[in-house]
Amino acid sequence: MQEIHTPVLLDEVIDAFKDIDNGVIIDCTLGYGGHSEAILEANKNIKIIACDRDIEAIDYSSKRLAKFKDRVEIHRSTFSNLIKQIGHENIRGILADIGVSSLHLDKNERGFSVKSETLDMRMDQTQILDAKFVVNSYTLDELTRIFSEFGELSDARNLAQKIVEFRQTKEITSAKELANLVGLNPIRGKGVAKATLVFQAIRIEVNKELDELKNLLTSIKNLNLKNARIAIITFHSLEDRLVKQAFKEWSKECVCPDFVMKCECGGNHAIGKVLTKKALTASSKEVSKNSRSKCAKLRIFEIDR
Repeated sequence: MQEIHTPVLLDEVIDAFKDIDNGVIIDCTLGYGGHSEAILEANKNIKIIACDRDIEAIDYSSKRLAKFKDRVEIHRSTFSNLIKQIGHENIRGILADIGVSSLHLDKNERGFSVKSETLDMRMDQTQILDAKFVVNSYTLDELTRIFSEFGELSDARNLAQKIVEFRQTKEITSAKELANLVGLNPIRGKGVAKATLVFQAIRIEVNKELDELKNLLTSIKNLNLKNARIAIITFHSLEDRLVKQAFKEWSKECVCPDFVMKCECGGNHAIGKVLTKKALTASSKEVSKNSRSKCAKLRIFEIDR
């Protein structure tokens, strides 16, 4: 089967789960099945339960992973909804890759690329909100907010103003049109085009990606897992910050507020330990083969209650 997406940090993910010899590993973001396939091949006695919101990804991965028969179970769902449907007693690992896939970027009709003839960016194509609505309907303040928060653009208001003025003359209907409007030249010091960060901000807004990550982290904490390894890959500083902060909180024995002079909570609140003090990143060899791995960061946490 032709590979249409190269999974990032694959060796590091396999290494993260190498000691798990039974039970279930959850793949919260199945995508095109690269990570799941490698884990199933490396861990002969485990089962993968996976979910994704994208039916195209599910169809592809179902065929790719069919050779593993009953060792694979795939659901069209978010993780927080999936976990309500399955038992969690046998969960020994959880993987989440919070990134857009190569197929999303490469397929013109999905509208993720700056070269696309459409303006969509939905991971779940059944949802109502899409990029075209955001670009043509959000107010100046709303566009400024997402460009500032999710794109971390210093000239967020100017970019939003440019879009608002343009759409008074005509509706913006393609990603290519939007990219040309905001600019494709690299931002000085960042090595990335302004359009890329604008697109990133809109994609995060359309798919509520930060909310999904927060829900994922909250769901994991509330699962009351006794012994499990959690591995999360992010591509954006805001996402990485959420994961880093959550893992730090989970490893704290004392949960008293900072202003309390003496511990009043009794301690013993840690649910495990951080295994990666510093996020793992792609090697130069991997980056040379797959430039999309350049921004990937992997953090690992061991739950041991």
